[in-house]
Amino acid sequence: MAGFMGTGKSRIGWELSRRLQLTFIDTDRVIERVACMRISEIFELYGEATFRDYETEIVRRVLRLDEVVVSTGGGTVVREENRRLLRSRGPVVVLEASAETVYQRTRRHRRPLLEGDDPLGRIRSLMAARAHAYADAATIRVVSDGRDSMEVVDEVVERLREWNAAPR
Repeated sequence: MAGFMGTGKSRIGWELSRRLQLTFIDTDRVIERVACMRISEIFELYGEATFRDYETEIVRRVLRLDEVVVSTGGGTVVREENRRLLRSRGPVVVLEASAETVYQRTRRHRRPLLEGDDPLGRIRSLMAARAHAYADAATIRVVSDGRDSMEVVDEVVERLREWNAAPR
């Protein structure tokens, strides 16, 4: 699972893993456990570059596992190496939502990249800057705007079935 922050990767990934009877791994939570600090603290103390290095290492490690649904952080696919690693292990589902939806879903949580006077403008700017990375990473794209999580999971499952049945 990939996509911008607030598109539903953790929620949809967890529900998808239950539906498919697979293990769920959220790379952001793994980073927090390994580092013994919250992501916002990693950004504050060490900066985004260090966080992105942690992220790449965690992606490498979790992709060694079988029968998992992996939910990545919103910026994981910005690094081409991460996109390549994720695509090498199976289909990458990219969740999409409008900037307004992302803002509504994230405004109550501290997000280091959205701090400042205009978080909605920052969301739009980051989404535009990352659009190519999400498009490049995506095997399957699903919109989560205004939809119940189970409806999104149903679509992901159907699209994964179609992907699995397609000749390669």
